[in-house]
Amino acid sequence: MKITSLKTFVVEIPFHDGGKERVITPLTWHTLENVLIRVEDELGNVGWGEAFGYFVSDSVRAMIDRLIAPLILDQTVSDIPAWNLNAQLRLHIFGRYGVTLFGLSGVDMALWDLKARREGVPLHRLLGATARESIPAYASLVRYNDNVIGPATCERALREGFKTIKLHENVLDHIVACRRAIGDDVPLATDVNCSWTVEDARELLPALAELNLAWLEEPIFPPEDFVALSSLRGQGVDISAGENWCTAVQFENALAAGAVDSIQPSVTKVGGISECLRIAELASRYDTLVLPHSPYFGPGLLATLHLAAVQPDVPLVEYHYVETDGWLYDVKGQLDDGAMHVPTGHGLGLDLNMGVFERFLKK
Repeated sequence: MKITSLKTFVVEIPFHDGGKERVITPLTWHTLENVLIRVEDELGNVGWGEAFGYFVSDSVRAMIDRLIAPLILDQTVSDIPAWNLNAQLRLHIFGRYGVTLFGLSGVDMALWDLKARREGVPLHRLLGATARESIPAYASLVRYNDNVIGPATCERALREGFKTIKLHENVLDHIVACRRAIGDDVPLATDVNCSWTVEDARELLPALAELNLAWLEEPIFPPEDFVALSSLRGQGVDISAGENWCTAVQFENALAAGAVDSIQPSVTKVGGISECLRIAELASRYDTLVLPHSPYFGPGLLATLHLAAVQPDVPLVEYHYVETDGWLYDVKGQLDDGAMHVPTGHGLGLDLNMGVFERFLKK
Protein backbone atom coordinates (compact mmCIF):
# COMPACT_ATOMS: atom_id res chain seq x y z
CA MET A 1 0.00 0.00 0.00
CA LYS A 2 1.31 3.41 -0.95
CA ILE A 3 0.84 6.11 1.69
CA THR A 4 -0.26 9.35 0.03
CA SER A 5 -1.32 11.35 3.08
CA LEU A 6 -0.54 11.58 6.80
CA LYS A 7 -2.31 14.10 9.02
CA THR A 8 -2.19 14.59 12.78
CA PHE A 9 -4.79 16.00 15.14
CA VAL A 10 -5.12 16.65 18.85
CA VAL A 11 -8.57 16.07 20.29
CA GLU A 12 -8.92 17.08 23.95
CA ILE A 13 -12.00 15.76 25.73
CA PRO A 14 -12.85 16.70 29.34
CA PHE A 15 -13.54 13.87 31.76
CA HIS A 16 -14.96 13.69 35.26
CA ASP A 17 -14.05 11.26 38.03
CA GLY A 18 -15.80 12.66 41.08
CA GLY A 19 -12.57 13.09 43.00
CA LYS A 20 -9.95 15.62 43.93
CA GLU A 21 -7.64 17.41 41.55
CA ARG A 22 -3.96 16.71 40.86
CA VAL A 23 -3.00 13.56 42.69
CA ILE A 24 -0.60 11.80 40.27
CA THR A 25 0.64 14.23 37.62
CA PRO A 26 2.23 17.67 38.19
CA LEU A 27 -0.81 19.28 36.54
CA THR A 28 -4.51 18.77 37.10
CA TRP A 29 -5.62 15.87 34.92
CA HIS A 30 -9.13 16.56 33.72
CA THR A 31 -8.94 16.05 29.94
CA LEU A 32 -8.03 13.15 27.68
CA GLU A 33 -5.59 14.40 25.04
CA ASN A 34 -5.86 12.16 22.01
CA VAL A 35 -3.10 12.49 19.40
CA LEU A 36 -4.80 11.00 16.36
CA ILE A 37 -3.08 10.05 13.11
CA ARG A 38 -4.93 9.69 9.82
CA VAL A 39 -3.21 7.92 6.95
CA GLU A 40 -4.57 7.44 3.44
CA ASP A 41 -3.44 5.18 0.62
CA GLU A 42 -3.43 5.53 -3.15
CA LEU A 43 -6.89 3.96 -3.35
CA GLY A 44 -8.49 6.38 -0.90
CA ASN A 45 -8.62 3.96 2.03
CA VAL A 46 -8.13 5.58 5.45
CA GLY A 47 -6.60 4.29 8.67
CA TRP A 48 -6.54 5.86 12.12
CA GLY A 49 -4.06 5.53 14.96
CA GLU A 50 -3.45 7.01 18.40
CA ALA A 51 -0.17 8.11 19.98
CA PHE A 52 0.12 8.62 23.72
CA GLY A 53 -0.32 12.32 24.37
CA TYR A 54 -1.49 13.04 27.91
CA PHE A 55 0.13 16.43 28.71
CA VAL A 56 2.65 16.03 25.86
CA SER A 57 0.33 16.06 22.85
CA ASP A 58 1.99 19.02 21.13
CA SER A 59 5.43 17.43 21.41
CA VAL A 60 4.21 14.07 20.12
CA ARG A 61 2.40 15.71 17.22
CA ALA A 62 5.53 17.68 16.31
CA MET A 63 7.61 14.48 16.39
CA ILE A 64 5.23 12.80 13.94
CA ASP A 65 4.88 15.76 11.60
CA ARG A 66 8.56 16.64 11.44
CA LEU A 67 10.44 13.35 11.77
CA ILE A 68 8.14 10.36 11.22
CA ALA A 69 5.99 11.63 8.33
CA PRO A 70 9.00 11.85 5.95
CA LEU A 71 9.66 8.15 6.59
CA ILE A 72 6.19 7.13 5.39
CA LEU A 73 4.81 9.67 2.92
CA ASP A 74 4.91 8.49 -0.71
CA GLN A 75 6.36 5.17 0.48
CA THR A 76 4.96 1.74 -0.32
CA VAL A 77 4.58 -0.36 2.83
CA SER A 78 4.12 -4.08 2.36
CA ASP A 79 5.47 -5.26 5.74
CA ILE A 80 4.41 -3.02 8.64
CA PRO A 81 6.64 -4.63 11.34
CA ALA A 82 9.65 -4.31 9.03
CA TRP A 83 8.81 -0.65 8.34
CA ASN A 84 8.47 -0.14 12.09
CA LEU A 85 11.94 -1.53 12.84
CA ASN A 86 13.49 0.53 10.07
CA ALA A 87 11.80 3.64 11.45
CA GLN A 88 13.17 2.85 14.92
CA LEU A 89 16.66 2.66 13.40
CA ARG A 90 16.24 5.93 11.52
CA LEU A 91 14.93 7.69 14.64
CA HIS A 92 17.16 6.23 17.33
CA ILE A 93 19.28 9.38 17.82
CA PHE A 94 16.13 11.16 19.01
CA GLY A 95 15.57 8.64 21.79
CA ARG A 96 14.39 5.06 22.13
CA TYR A 97 11.64 6.02 24.55
CA GLY A 98 9.23 8.89 25.21
CA VAL A 99 7.73 11.01 22.45
CA THR A 100 9.72 9.29 19.67
CA LEU A 101 8.16 5.92 20.42
CA PHE A 102 4.79 7.47 21.27
CA GLY A 103 4.63 8.98 17.79
CA LEU A 104 5.82 5.81 16.09
CA SER A 105 3.20 3.83 18.01
CA GLY A 106 0.39 5.93 16.59
CA VAL A 107 1.62 5.77 12.99
CA ASP A 108 2.14 2.02 13.23
CA MET A 109 -1.41 1.62 14.54
CA ALA A 110 -2.83 3.70 11.70
CA LEU A 111 -0.99 1.53 9.17
CA TRP A 112 -2.47 -1.65 10.64
CA ASP A 113 -5.97 -0.14 10.59
CA LEU A 114 -5.42 0.90 6.96
CA LYS A 115 -4.16 -2.56 5.97
CA ALA A 116 -7.16 -4.30 7.54
CA ARG A 117 -9.57 -1.88 5.87
CA ARG A 118 -7.90 -2.44 2.49
CA GLU A 119 -8.40 -6.18 2.95
CA GLY A 120 -11.97 -5.76 4.22
CA VAL A 121 -11.43 -7.58 7.54
CA PRO A 122 -11.38 -6.70 11.24
CA LEU A 123 -7.90 -6.04 12.55
CA HIS A 124 -7.74 -9.20 14.67
CA ARG A 125 -8.00 -11.28 11.48
CA LEU A 126 -4.56 -9.97 10.50
CA LEU A 127 -3.07 -10.58 13.95
CA GLY A 128 -3.93 -14.19 14.68
CA ALA A 129 -5.63 -17.33 13.43
CA THR A 130 -8.39 -17.38 16.07
CA ALA A 131 -9.93 -14.63 18.14
CA ARG A 132 -12.20 -14.24 21.15
CA GLU A 133 -15.44 -12.31 20.79
CA SER A 134 -15.12 -10.48 24.11
CA ILE A 135 -12.52 -9.83 26.82
CA PRO A 136 -13.17 -9.35 30.56
CA ALA A 137 -12.44 -5.77 31.59
CA TYR A 138 -11.47 -4.27 34.91
CA ALA A 139 -12.51 -0.85 36.17
CA SER A 140 -9.38 1.29 36.47
CA LEU A 141 -10.08 4.07 38.95
CA VAL A 142 -8.17 7.32 39.37
CA ARG A 143 -6.38 8.09 42.63
CA TYR A 144 -8.82 9.60 45.13
CA ASN A 145 -6.65 9.76 48.27
CA ASP A 146 -9.87 9.51 50.19
CA ASN A 147 -11.56 6.91 52.40
CA VAL A 148 -15.06 7.83 51.23
CA ILE A 149 -14.99 8.59 47.50
CA GLY A 150 -12.69 5.71 46.59
CA PRO A 151 -14.75 2.97 48.30
CA ALA A 152 -18.00 4.44 46.97
CA THR A 153 -16.60 4.45 43.44
CA CYS A 154 -15.54 0.80 43.82
CA GLU A 155 -19.08 -0.10 44.86
CA ARG A 156 -20.54 1.76 41.88
CA ALA A 157 -18.23 -0.05 39.46
CA LEU A 158 -19.39 -3.39 40.84
CA ARG A 159 -23.02 -2.39 40.43
CA GLU A 160 -22.28 -1.57 36.79
CA GLY A 161 -21.04 -5.10 36.18
CA PHE A 162 -17.27 -4.94 36.57
CA LYS A 163 -15.83 -8.01 38.32
CA THR A 164 -12.29 -6.71 38.95
CA ILE A 165 -11.14 -3.30 40.19
CA LYS A 166 -7.80 -1.55 40.02
CA LEU A 167 -7.05 1.38 42.30
CA HIS A 168 -4.32 3.97 41.98
CA GLU A 169 -4.09 4.43 45.72
CA ASN A 170 -0.62 4.46 47.29
CA VAL A 171 -1.61 4.80 50.97
CA LEU A 172 -2.36 1.56 52.79
CA ASP A 173 -5.37 2.95 54.67
CA HIS A 174 -7.05 3.94 51.40
CA ILE A 175 -6.46 0.49 49.91
CA VAL A 176 -7.84 -1.13 53.07
CA ALA A 177 -10.96 1.05 52.92
CA CYS A 178 -11.66 -0.04 49.35
CA ARG A 179 -11.13 -3.70 50.21
CA ARG A 180 -13.60 -3.43 53.07
CA ALA A 181 -16.16 -1.79 50.82
CA ILE A 182 -16.14 -4.52 48.17
CA GLY A 183 -15.47 -7.58 50.33
CA ASP A 184 -12.79 -10.20 50.15
CA ASP A 185 -13.94 -12.04 47.03
CA VAL A 186 -13.62 -9.28 44.41
CA PRO A 187 -10.19 -9.17 42.73
CA LEU A 188 -8.53 -5.88 43.70
CA ALA A 189 -5.24 -4.43 42.44
CA THR A 190 -3.49 -1.10 42.88
CA ASP A 191 -1.10 0.93 40.73
CA VAL A 192 1.07 3.21 42.86
CA ASN A 193 2.77 4.85 39.85
CA CYS A 194 6.34 4.31 41.06
CA SER A 195 5.72 6.31 44.26
CA TRP A 196 7.42 3.94 46.75
CA THR A 197 11.02 3.16 47.48
CA VAL A 198 12.11 -0.47 47.45
CA GLU A 199 12.15 -0.35 51.26
CA ASP A 200 8.60 1.06 51.34
CA ALA A 201 7.34 -1.68 49.06
CA ARG A 202 9.07 -4.44 50.98
CA GLU A 203 7.62 -3.15 54.26
CA LEU A 204 4.07 -2.93 52.85
CA LEU A 205 3.98 -6.26 51.01
CA PRO A 206 2.87 -8.38 54.03
CA ALA A 207 -0.13 -6.11 54.64
CA LEU A 208 -0.99 -6.12 50.93
CA ALA A 209 -0.78 -9.90 50.89
CA GLU A 210 -3.28 -10.02 53.78
CA LEU A 211 -5.63 -7.95 51.61
CA ASN A 212 -5.32 -10.61 48.91
CA LEU A 213 -4.20 -8.01 46.37
CA ALA A 214 -4.47 -9.37 42.83
CA TRP A 215 -1.36 -7.48 41.73
CA LEU A 216 0.80 -4.52 42.73
CA GLU A 217 1.58 -2.29 39.78
CA GLU A 218 4.71 -0.18 39.29
CA PRO A 219 5.67 -0.13 42.96
CA ILE A 220 9.05 1.62 42.67
CA PHE A 221 11.06 4.26 40.86
CA PRO A 222 12.71 3.92 38.45
CA PRO A 223 10.31 1.55 36.72
CA GLU A 224 13.16 -0.06 34.77
CA ASP A 225 15.07 -1.16 37.86
CA PHE A 226 14.54 -4.82 37.03
CA VAL A 227 16.80 -6.17 39.76
CA ALA A 228 14.93 -4.27 42.46
CA LEU A 229 11.57 -5.33 41.05
CA SER A 230 12.61 -8.98 41.03
CA SER A 231 13.55 -8.72 44.71
CA LEU A 232 9.92 -7.91 45.54
CA ARG A 233 8.48 -11.04 43.94
CA GLY A 234 7.44 -14.16 45.81
CA GLN A 235 6.13 -12.34 48.86
CA GLY A 236 2.44 -13.02 48.45
CA VAL A 237 1.59 -10.31 45.91
CA ASP A 238 2.16 -10.50 42.16
CA ILE A 239 4.29 -7.67 40.78
CA SER A 240 3.30 -6.06 37.49
CA ALA A 241 4.87 -3.31 35.36
CA GLY A 242 5.51 -2.23 31.81
CA GLU A 243 3.39 0.80 30.95
CA ASN A 244 6.54 2.93 31.01
CA TRP A 245 8.76 0.50 29.12
CA CYS A 246 9.26 0.88 25.39
CA THR A 247 10.15 -1.67 22.70
CA ALA A 248 10.38 -5.42 22.98
CA VAL A 249 14.06 -5.04 23.87
CA GLN A 250 13.29 -3.53 27.24
CA PHE A 251 10.55 -6.08 27.90
CA GLU A 252 12.92 -8.93 27.13
CA ASN A 253 15.49 -7.47 29.52
CA ALA A 254 12.80 -7.34 32.22
CA LEU A 255 11.62 -10.89 31.57
CA ALA A 256 15.14 -12.27 31.48
CA ALA A 257 15.77 -10.65 34.87
CA GLY A 258 12.58 -12.17 36.32
CA ALA A 259 11.44 -8.66 37.20
CA VAL A 260 7.67 -9.19 37.24
CA ASP A 261 4.83 -11.69 37.35
CA SER A 262 2.94 -9.93 34.55
CA ILE A 263 3.79 -7.33 31.92
CA GLN A 264 1.75 -4.31 30.85
CA PRO A 265 2.63 -3.06 27.37
CA SER A 266 0.79 0.05 26.22
CA VAL A 267 0.08 0.01 22.49
CA THR A 268 0.20 3.83 22.24
CA LYS A 269 3.61 4.04 23.93
CA VAL A 270 5.59 0.85 23.36
CA GLY A 271 6.03 1.08 19.59
CA GLY A 272 2.55 0.24 18.33
CA ILE A 273 0.82 -2.95 17.29
CA SER A 274 3.96 -4.34 15.65
CA GLU A 275 5.92 -4.05 18.88
CA CYS A 276 3.04 -5.48 20.93
CA LEU A 277 3.11 -8.57 18.72
CA ARG A 278 6.82 -9.01 19.42
CA ILE A 279 6.16 -8.59 23.14
CA ALA A 280 3.38 -11.19 22.98
CA GLU A 281 5.90 -13.68 21.59
CA LEU A 282 8.25 -12.90 24.46
CA ALA A 283 5.48 -13.34 27.02
CA SER A 284 4.74 -16.76 25.58
CA ARG A 285 8.40 -17.72 25.63
CA TYR A 286 8.81 -16.62 29.25
CA ASP A 287 5.37 -17.93 30.31
CA THR A 288 4.33 -14.52 31.62
CA LEU A 289 0.86 -12.96 31.75
CA VAL A 290 0.08 -9.89 29.64
CA LEU A 291 -2.17 -7.28 31.29
CA PRO A 292 -2.37 -4.52 28.66
CA HIS A 293 -2.18 -0.90 29.76
CA SER A 294 -5.04 0.90 27.99
CA PRO A 295 -6.62 3.89 29.77
CA TYR A 296 -7.83 5.18 26.40
CA PHE A 297 -11.10 5.78 24.59
CA GLY A 298 -9.74 6.17 21.07
CA PRO A 299 -7.95 3.89 18.59
CA GLY A 300 -5.58 2.79 21.37
CA LEU A 301 -8.35 0.99 23.23
CA LEU A 302 -9.71 -0.61 20.06
CA ALA A 303 -6.25 -1.81 19.07
CA THR A 304 -5.79 -3.26 22.56
CA LEU A 305 -9.02 -5.24 22.20
CA HIS A 306 -7.93 -6.70 18.86
CA LEU A 307 -4.52 -7.64 20.25
CA ALA A 308 -6.09 -9.25 23.33
CA ALA A 309 -8.56 -11.14 21.15
CA VAL A 310 -5.76 -13.17 19.56
CA GLN A 311 -3.87 -13.74 22.83
CA PRO A 312 -5.91 -16.30 24.79
CA ASP A 313 -3.71 -15.88 27.86
CA VAL A 314 -4.58 -12.17 28.25
CA PRO A 315 -7.05 -12.38 31.15
CA LEU A 316 -8.22 -8.75 31.31
CA VAL A 317 -8.18 -5.40 29.55
CA GLU A 318 -8.14 -2.02 31.29
CA TYR A 319 -11.18 0.29 31.20
CA HIS A 320 -10.52 3.86 32.36
CA TYR A 321 -13.39 4.33 34.82
CA VAL A 322 -14.34 7.97 34.28
CA GLU A 323 -17.11 9.87 32.49
CA THR A 324 -16.23 11.96 29.45
CA ASP A 325 -17.98 14.87 27.71
CA GLY A 326 -17.87 12.94 24.46
CA TRP A 327 -16.88 9.59 22.97
CA LEU A 328 -14.72 9.28 19.87
CA TYR A 329 -16.10 5.76 19.46
CA ASP A 330 -19.06 3.90 20.87
CA VAL A 331 -16.94 2.48 23.68
CA LYS A 332 -19.83 2.08 26.10
CA GLY A 333 -21.67 0.11 23.44
CA GLN A 334 -18.87 -2.45 23.61
CA LEU A 335 -19.30 -2.94 27.38
CA ASP A 336 -21.47 -5.80 28.53
CA ASP A 337 -21.57 -7.04 32.13
CA GLY A 338 -17.94 -6.37 32.86
CA ALA A 339 -16.57 -7.46 29.49
CA MET A 340 -15.78 -5.65 26.26
CA HIS A 341 -16.82 -6.93 22.87
CA VAL A 342 -14.14 -7.04 20.23
CA PRO A 343 -15.31 -4.86 17.30
CA THR A 344 -16.06 -6.81 14.14
CA GLY A 345 -16.11 -4.07 11.51
CA HIS A 346 -13.24 -3.56 9.10
CA GLY A 347 -9.96 -2.33 10.55
CA LEU A 348 -10.26 -1.19 14.15
CA GLY A 349 -13.89 -2.13 13.79
CA LEU A 350 -15.78 1.04 14.76
CA ASP A 351 -16.35 4.34 12.99
CA LEU A 352 -14.97 7.56 14.44
CA ASN A 353 -17.66 9.93 15.71
CA MET A 354 -16.81 12.94 13.57
CA GLY A 355 -19.17 15.20 15.52
CA VAL A 356 -17.23 14.57 18.73
CA PHE A 357 -13.94 14.79 16.81
CA GLU A 358 -14.79 18.24 15.44
CA ARG A 359 -16.27 19.51 18.69
CA PHE A 360 -13.14 18.82 20.74
CA LEU A 361 -10.50 19.33 18.03
CA LYS A 362 -7.65 21.45 19.38
CA LYS A 363 -6.95 24.32 16.98
